Amino acid sequence: MCEAHAYILKEGKEEKILDSVDIVEFSDGEVMLTNIFGDQKSVKAKLKLYNNSENKILFEPL
Repeated sequence: MCEAHAYILKEGKEEKILDSVDIVEFSDGEVMLTNIFGDQKSVKAKLKLYNNSENKILFEPL
């Protein structure tokens, strides 16, 4: 499988938020990530980059 991994920019560096992301939901400045195992992570961020070839989702904090 080729699920993407989610990262957030912190002080100019990418910090991993969650592996094997399956669902990304946006609501009022918050992003809810759910992976293939059912684990969830919520962050206050906006989408900065989605790169399918690198399996990467990059967020920028609000």
